[in-house]
Amino acid sequence: MSYENLLLEQLEPGIQLLTINRPQALNALNSATLDELAQAIGRVAADQAARVLLVTGAGGKAFVAGADIGEMKDYTPDQARRFSERGMGVMHALESLPIPVIALVNGYALGGGCELALACDWIVAGDNAVFGQPEVNLGIPPGFGGTQRLRRRVGRARAVELLTTARQVKAEEALRIGLANHVHPATELKARGIEAARTIAGKGPAAVRLAKEAARRGEDLDLANACALETALFALAFAAADQKEGMSAFLEKRPARFTAR
Repeated sequence: MSYENLLLEQLEPGIQLLTINRPQALNALNSATLDELAQAIGRVAADQAARVLLVTGAGGKAFVAGADIGEMKDYTPDQARRFSERGMGVMHALESLPIPVIALVNGYALGGGCELALACDWIVAGDNAVFGQPEVNLGIPPGFGGTQRLRRRVGRARAVELLTTARQVKAEEALRIGLANHVHPATELKARGIEAARTIAGKGPAAVRLAKEAARRGEDLDLANACALETALFALAFAAADQKEGMSAFLEKRPARFTAR
């Protein structure tokens, strides 16, 4: 399936790259792009061979520079609600993918672009990356989950500072405050992302999926219930072929040959 505003590529077995491809608009998220993102994420979710999804932006100047302000300018409150709900649905779908999702942030990740990166499991930033939630400059708050995911990523006090001042954060500061996991030269970003994806793709697919599920679902639980969730998922892993293969390989001192999801 082809898209007008996206590229979805199979780079290697199990590793896919999703590129927001509107460089003429700095990859801004309009309604059409959000709809295509929903379709593409659905395709990845349905792909039983998928192991890792990388997400980036075309053109080198921007990961995603934000939502499309020209489209939003004359929205009524009802239209704004529907636009927010559309964007929220995309971010929830991306975050809920059972496989790890890594944002490769090249250039500006502002507004909706920062929210898209935050919906990924972690962020690998180019040294040219710039993050921010500048919506208050436009007289609005974030609408695609930025107030919630930024708080969870960097803490409440720092999130409120960034949300209310619209201050932009460059790559090294993003690394220091925990917004980005790694920073690399922009020219190496894709290669570094593929390197990380290969590492994950070599692990037990069912185990990777269960580990992500435990971390995601347990985030808002108290410790006792989160640990009970972990116990349930740990037990579930013993019903998968991955567990038998992984432990047999360890005992036999050979590389594991994982096949199950």
